[in-house]
Amino acid sequence: MSFRATVESMSKIMDEMGITELELERQFLFGVYRKHIHLSKQTGTTAVAMPSLPVAEAKSTNAEPAPVSGYSLKSPMVGVVYLAPEPGADTFVKVGTSVKVGDTVALVEAMKTFNPIKSDKDGVVKEILVSDGAAVEFDQPLIIIE
Repeated sequence: MSFRATVESMSKIMDEMGITELELERQFLFGVYRKHIHLSKQTGTTAVAMPSLPVAEAKSTNAEPAPVSGYSLKSPMVGVVYLAPEPGADTFVKVGTSVKVGDTVALVEAMKTFNPIKSDKDGVVKEILVSDGAAVEFDQPLIIIE
């Protein structure tokens, strides 16, 4: 079975079992080269329901405050976002933290490389839109800075 066929069959199994993440390893001849592939899938219901849920609640109850306005710092790549430099450490920023241009506010892991996400605006963190360890898409808002 080709590697492509293996990935496609694993993707079908992931859908059937409700699995969202899987890491595959393939060892080639002589055991010298290993290729790690991290598959991550978001379920359609979660991706669609989460952004619209707070707006719907705010309109129906009128008790929720209006969405926070401000600058939206977006992910420059697809990957996994981390809000702290290592497990168990304090997060880079919290709601209410003042940030300056160039301050690291998160990390996005893509292809086993941790890429710092730096603020490109001075301001105060008003909202953190992602959770630690969540899969993020290109241009997905991560943090609101006002």
